[in-house]
Parts: sequence; C-alpha cells; structure tokens
Amino acid sequence: MQPPIKVAIADDHKIFRSGVINTLTPYENISVVFEAEDGEHLLEIMQQQQPDVILMDLKMPKMDGIQATIKVREKYPHVKVIILTMYEDDNFIVHLVENGANAYLLKNSEPEEIYEAICTTFDKGFYFNENVNLALLKKVLHKNKQQFKPTFKNEVQLSDRELEVLKLICNEFTTQEISEKIFLSPRTVEGLRQKLLEKLNVKNTVGLVLYAFRNGLIE
Repeated sequence: MQPPIKVAIADDHKIFRSGVINTLTPYENISVVFEAEDGEHLLEIMQQQQPDVILMDLKMPKMDGIQATIKVREKYPHVKVIILTMYEDDNFIVHLVENGANAYLLKNSEPEEIYEAICTTFDKGFYFNENVNLALLKKVLHKNKQQFKPTFKNEVQLSDRELEVLKLICNEFTTQEISEKIFLSPRTVEGLRQKLLEKLNVKNTVGLVLYAFRNGLIE
C-alpha cells in the first residue's frame, strides 16, 4: 500500500481551510500535513517539511499565490501546485500554468473534483478540468496561435522517440504506462522526459503540454 499523498493548504481564510480539510478527510490516500495563511508562511514551513501537493489560493496577504507558486517552483520543483481560487480569468490561468502551476480550480468545484485533481496531479504532473481549465486554455492558445511559429523542424530537433513520449505525456499517460506502452524501462522514460524539458526549455509537464498545443502536436 502506497503512503498517502501529503497535501498542504495555503489560504488566508481559516474557515475555508477547515472546509477543505473536512472535504478531504474521508479519503484514506490523502493526508493534510499542514496549513499556511499566506505565501510567506507556506515557504517558512516548507523549509522543514515539503508536501507532495499544495492547494494554493491566489489572493493572500504578505505574499500572494502567484509569487508563492513561482518561489515554490524555483526551490521545490518536485512539489505540485494546484491553484484553488475564485478568479475565473483566462489571463490568470495562462500566467499561472506558464509559471509552474500544475492545475487551476475554482473554489466552487465539487469535492470529488478537488480529490481527483490532487490524485491526477500527483500521478501525472498536471490536471486540466474540462469545464474551466482546458476550455479556457484552448481559447487563449487559439486566440494567440498566429503569434507562435512551430519550432520542431527549425529550432528544436526531436527524435521520433522523444516525440512519441511527448504525445503520450500530453495524453496523460504516467511514466509506468508509457514504459509498458513503448517497451522501455521507467528510468529510460524519465530520462526522455527530462531531456524534453531541457530541449524545450520548460519547467514541468504543464510546459510540455503548452508547447505541444502551440506547435499543433495535439488537438
């Protein structure tokens, strides 16, 4: 049996934090390890203890969720960040995912979706909810599509194997699933993932997905 996913909550409203904890309590594979009331408090606690996933509010005193997400990504790249906010705005979504957020949810999301987002983000590196994240992301990328030029042929050369792994990542296959599908060891798949991050100059799996969208590799 795998250990539970360690979750932290960063939000300046105690009553909201309590509500999220109550929502997650029934799930045995989730453990809320600490709460933080702002970004500074979060980073202070993380010097001693790192969660697997952070549920991050955007509007907080001292240090807001945008600044905190950027700093978490710089210092703790293995930690997943799920934005949980009231702001349903295209610009917020694109800005946050490009700066390292792994998912973006609204605070009126169903408890089941929050649970699903935590599990999926932990397992696969990102979670795009059909009604908000993916719809708005596609809208923004489509609107700006003419500003981006495909670079695979000219600036970045990807091997057939790298391209195959990239497409599988974008289709939400885990490292183990990719390993079984293309008959490579999980270690080799992780090596290919890291090489893609370096070649495409992106920070995480979300960056790989954005790159693939912009270059027309996935619908």
